[in-house]
Order: sequence, then structure tokens, then C-alpha cells
Amino acid sequence: MSSTLLDVADGLNGAQLPSAESEVWRYSRIAELDLAAFRPVPLTTTVTGADSLAASPERTAELVASMETHDVFDELSAVHAQTVEIHVPAGKVLTEPIVVTHVISEDGTAAFPRLVVHGGADSEFTVVERFESAPGIRALIVPRLVLHASQASRVSYLALNLLADTVWQLGHQQATGERDSTTLLATVALGGDYARVRTDARVVGQGATTKQVALYYADGHQMHDFRTLQDHIAPKTNSDLLFKGAVQDQAKSVYTGLIRIREDAKGSAAYQTNRNLTLSEGAWAESVPNLDIRTNDVKCSHASTVGPIDDEQRFYLESRGIPPQVAERLVVLGFFDDVLGALPVGSLRDDLRARVAAKLEGWTS
Repeated sequence: MSSTLLDVADGLNGAQLPSAESEVWRYSRIAELDLAAFRPVPLTTTVTGADSLAASPERTAELVASMETHDVFDELSAVHAQTVEIHVPAGKVLTEPIVVTHVISEDGTAAFPRLVVHGGADSEFTVVERFESAPGIRALIVPRLVLHASQASRVSYLALNLLADTVWQLGHQQATGERDSTTLLATVALGGDYARVRTDARVVGQGATTKQVALYYADGHQMHDFRTLQDHIAPKTNSDLLFKGAVQDQAKSVYTGLIRIREDAKGSAAYQTNRNLTLSEGAWAESVPNLDIRTNDVKCSHASTVGPIDDEQRFYLESRGIPPQVAERLVVLGFFDDVLGALPVGSLRDDLRARVAAKLEGWTS
């Protein structure tokens, strides 16, 4: 019988699970995780759209080594990672997205997919990473993303969490943008039992821009947990973040975000917005935006809201003869429109809108 994750963790110099007492895990459900319930097993991964791209083991090793280790899950990933590498050469523009699909299908298993993405100078492309699972299985997936955008490259990434509501996800993403590059990190989170993603977006070259957008919707007893960092290291850099979520039934969500403007990042601009809808009395959402500004000559703002749907919008639709349940669904779908419009793959929007509408059926029925 293969070793459990607890056995592996015990061998990592006695590495311990993090605690909700630490700020970065505050409000989390980490105390519920039993590593002894899972054994590491490879998952099924397919890649389409990358046939013409050559591997670069040295570059992959360099980028993996650059990823900061925060906790035992990063250490476990280092031991069990299944790595997919995508290296787009300088000047190459891909018109179709590269799609990486992970499927976890065995009960009681843990998987550690790692995606390494490198965009050469002045390249342009999009990567979609899908996380899927068989319905009803208990599993743990610990994805890691290392993304690097070279000078003037334009790299977009979209993560789709379509996991069963019995699967735990503990993700960590690190993206780095060089001079005049543009990175987009997008997430749509509809699945999972407890689904957590930590994203560190760093702009290290002058004129670099990073954007983060997310749509998340939790029902039943699901919980979505997002921790973000917009890290400005170089001058005249830009970041923008828009996260929108909805919770219903007994579901929960957490968003904590930090804008950090370092001492050498004069002339930078950073914006952070988190909006949450609580659709049921038992639902709960927490939003904690933060600023850490260490220089002057910068533009920064953050905003967050948590509350029910807008009564004026609902009453307006009802006054036009739209039934109350339909009006409520239209308001929620409209709430997500700007995030859906910002996703890098337009062909996915109709499917994702339909998945959100399917969750809404349980709320308005």
C-alpha cells in the first residue's frame, strides 16, 4: 500500500500543517484537512495547442527554483509534482489557446500538477488550465503555477475550477512580468469543497502591467478562499484586480488582498476591487483589502463590498413585468458580466454563464 501524505509530510523534516491562527490562513478550513486520508497518485493530464513548442528543461528548472516556498504544500509539491512546461519563443503569436486539462478520478487520492509558463520577448498567447474530477470522489489537488513574461510579452492565463464539491484544492500561483510586459491571471471557481488559491503577481520591470480577474460562486457547504498579492518592484508599473463572487445556502468565501508598492516603484498605479453577493441568510463572505505603500508618487485604491442583491435593480425589472425569480437571476448574471467579459477566451463565456445559471436554479427554485 502506498504511503499517505501524512507519511510523506513527516519525512519533510517534520513539516506541519499551517494553522488558521496565522494571518495568511485566517478564516480558512485548514484544520479540517486530514493528510492521512490521501495518498499521492498521478492524475490524467492532456495538453492541446502546444504541439509546435519545444521543451526547455533548463528554463523550467530556473523558473521552478524561483518559486517561493510558503508551507508544507509547496514542499509536498516539490516531491510529487507532475510538471507541464509551456515555452513560447520570442516574437511568436499564438491565435488559439493552449489548453491543459487535469482530471482526478480516484477516491482518496492527492495530485500535484505543476504548470510552468514562459513567454519569450514580444510573444503573445493564452493558456487555459482546467481542473476536473469524477463526481462524488474525495480527493485533494494541489496545483502550482509558475508564469514568467519576458520583455514586451503578452501572456494570459485562465484557471477553471470545475471540480466536484467533495474535492479540496490548495493552489499557489506566482507570476512575474518583465519590462513592458502584460500578464492576465484569470480564475473561474465553481467547484470544490474547500477551494483555495494564493496568487503572487509581481511586476519587476519598468512599465510592466499585471491584471487579475476572478469569478467565484459557492453553494451548499462549499468555500472559496482567495489570497492575492500585487507586488510592485519596479517604477512605473501597473496592476488592476477585479474579483466578484456569490455565496448561497451555507456557503462561504474569503478574499484577502495586498497591494505592495516597494521603495523603487515610484510612478506606479494599483487598483483592487472585490464585490460579493450573499444570496442566502446562512451564507457568509469576508473581504479584507490591504495596502503597503513604501514610496510616494503613486496611485492606489482598494474597494470591497459584501451584501445582498441590489433591490433597486430587482424592482426595476419587476416593474417591467419580469417575474421576481427571473429578475433575481438576471441581476446576479449581470453582476458577473464584466468579469466574464474580461476573460481571455471569449468562446468559453457562454458555457461558464450557463454553469452559473445552473447554480442559480438551486437558489431561485
